[in-house]
Amino acid sequence: MIDHGKKNLIGVHINAVDYDSAVAKFIEAGKNSKRLTATALAVHGVMTGALDRVHRHRLNSLDLVLPDGMPVRWAVNLLHRTALPDRVYGPNLMLKVCEAAAQNGLPLYFFGTTQETLHRLISNLKSKFPGVIIAGSEPSRFRKLNEAESDTLVQRIRESGAKITFVGIGCPRQEIWAYELGDRLSMPVFGVGAAFPFHAGTLPQAPMWMQNYGLEWLFRFASEPRRLWKRYVFLNPAYLTLVGLQWCGFRKVDPLATQEPSEQERFG
Repeated sequence: MIDHGKKNLIGVHINAVDYDSAVAKFIEAGKNSKRLTATALAVHGVMTGALDRVHRHRLNSLDLVLPDGMPVRWAVNLLHRTALPDRVYGPNLMLKVCEAAAQNGLPLYFFGTTQETLHRLISNLKSKFPGVIIAGSEPSRFRKLNEAESDTLVQRIRESGAKITFVGIGCPRQEIWAYELGDRLSMPVFGVGAAFPFHAGTLPQAPMWMQNYGLEWLFRFASEPRRLWKRYVFLNPAYLTLVGLQWCGFRKVDPLATQEPSEQERFG
């Protein structure tokens, strides 16, 4: 197992770990009912923290921030010589955690996406991992939850008997959710992005060769150009510039240079 701890990537703390180490952390926390707030960030997710001091505070308060994208892994290796052999891709890690949870009898809860996608996802997981225990699921409301709604959701998850919760409501909402509610759920809370529709079979994934060469963003851009064009046209070059400046020593953002969310910025 590889675990080099947290590394500064343009102001965002990234855990330089491999799949085995990440899975072990989830299972240990699930068995012992311990908080573990986690997410897996590609370039877009890292940039949400690099460009926003408030969101950087949230991200750097999470327990586990994984190098989801190849460009994130490459940058961590370049800047910190961690020699990570692979990224820790959120959808793949979700399956590995589900498999380990099934082996250890840890019930799972799923929050996010639509009811139809959840139904297909859970059916596929039960087929893939016969021993998996589903404590409960709930679709997204596709808007921010208020304090009362968040309280009710936390209560439902607690009462379900879940030991691990997966949250699939997209970046940065799922990271806000984990930051705001993670302390109240004594279990791992993992923001998994598009993993729900991927594993439900309702959203296609990039071919493996594109994933291996860090081109998954191009596949997603071609699939949803209207929604994603700003993300990739502006953020990708900005990311490369900031990483280059950090590597050259011209700019190094302090991960502690953050700002706590105000009351108006709370809840996901």
